[in-house]
Amino acid sequence: MVKIRLRRDGAKKAPYYKVVVADSRFPRDGRFIEEIGVYDPMKDPAIIKIDTEKYETWIKNGAQPTDRVKKLFEKVSN
Repeated sequence: MVKIRLRRDGAKKAPYYKVVVADSRFPRDGRFIEEIGVYDPMKDPAIIKIDTEKYETWIKNGAQPTDRVKKLFEKVSN
């Protein structure tokens, strides 16, 4: 199953996430198919950038977003 989820980057106590499309069997920070955005919760306000065209394309192809990614996308699309 293909999922749209967050991949953690950054240093200890300073997380930085990339929104990626990955097979659900791969580890959280492991192999992924495509990077479609970034999320930086450490900035004020938090930086959220998601390529809406790629997101919609992957959803149409059957990818399942995680709950957190759904919430982030709702903030971006408003």
